[in-house]
Amino acid sequence: MDNISFIINQLAEDREQYFNAVAPPIIQTSNFAFKDFKTLRETFEDEFSGEYIYTKSKNPTVDILRKKLAALQGAEDAVVTNSGSSAIFCSILANVKSGDHIISVARPYSWAARMFEVVLPRFNVTHTYVDGRDAENFVKAYQSNTTLIYLESPNSFDFQLQDLQAVADFAKSKSITTIIDNSYCTPIFQKPHDFGIDLCLHSATKYIGGHSDTVAGVITGSRERIKMIFDSELLNSGTSLSPFNAWLLIRGLRTLEIRLQRISETTTKVVDFLKNHPKVQRLIFPFDNDFPQIELARKQMTGACGLLTIIPHEVDYQQIELFALSLKNFLLAVSWGGHESLIMPKAAGMKPEDYDKSNPEHRMIRLYIGLEDADFLINDLKNALEVY
Repeated sequence: MDNISFIINQLAEDREQYFNAVAPPIIQTSNFAFKDFKTLRETFEDEFSGEYIYTKSKNPTVDILRKKLAALQGAEDAVVTNSGSSAIFCSILANVKSGDHIISVARPYSWAARMFEVVLPRFNVTHTYVDGRDAENFVKAYQSNTTLIYLESPNSFDFQLQDLQAVADFAKSKSITTIIDNSYCTPIFQKPHDFGIDLCLHSATKYIGGHSDTVAGVITGSRERIKMIFDSELLNSGTSLSPFNAWLLIRGLRTLEIRLQRISETTTKVVDFLKNHPKVQRLIFPFDNDFPQIELARKQMTGACGLLTIIPHEVDYQQIELFALSLKNFLLAVSWGGHESLIMPKAAGMKPEDYDKSNPEHRMIRLYIGLEDADFLINDLKNALEVY
């Protein structure tokens, strides 16, 4: 792969084409004109490889972002979409047909689960959820009509991993397409294509954008696979990214590496504090030495960013709520990857009467560590833990 600094700061930026401006322009147009019939005709025949014709398909600002993201992930090509959910939708739909079977890790991201459980069954596409921590479970779930394996490593609450090499090797032996949601690690900290995974997804809303001010998704893979998605699912769904949001993401990319360094350093300090706190029964973080899959994490990942989960000792629903609302410098909010630190208790997604304090999963509290100072966040956590 090209040097990260080159990709972030120079790749795909032909500054002579736009007055030698340091920042690329936002080409805010819906339409592009042609000087002759031949070029227009050839572009109609292959929009992916042809000239710019309509921003719904391609746009110069979006292409700068697309090329950078493909290079960062170590892929031949990429498409960018208007959300992480649309990246999931397009990549899955492009690789299944009526009668097919999908193997997915258990408890995937909610909109992937909705795809498997609500949308695809209408078209006679079935699925099987497996515990992805054991690669043999994918083999056991295989059916003669299995065409797709969907991974999420790590996932975003208990950070379970899958052995990417083992799954990819099995999938290739059966001509099965593999897709991974790589949002947790970013293109900086994990390279799924190096292990043989076919398509890699990101919610670019998160670390890639980094400023909590835009929503986007990205799919990377071989040029052949990306062209297939572009020609059908992307163009038909109309879920391309706008030029302005592409520009925001290019801006976010400029600081991606240094933001991740800062977040990782702060997270390590927060992990050390919480792991030794008497009110924390268990801490879950992929690079913690007690993480059950620590060796696999070190093999596949070069960093673990800012998501961690704590499980307090048995506490009531109201105590979890009190802890969350006592924090002054963590926002109670979904998503992650921006400049701000966040808290998301699993209990917030269930009714109080359904909460079981004896169930460790119900007591899970996910924290996202942002760009604030470590002591600033640790003092806030210390004070909130004392309240309940």
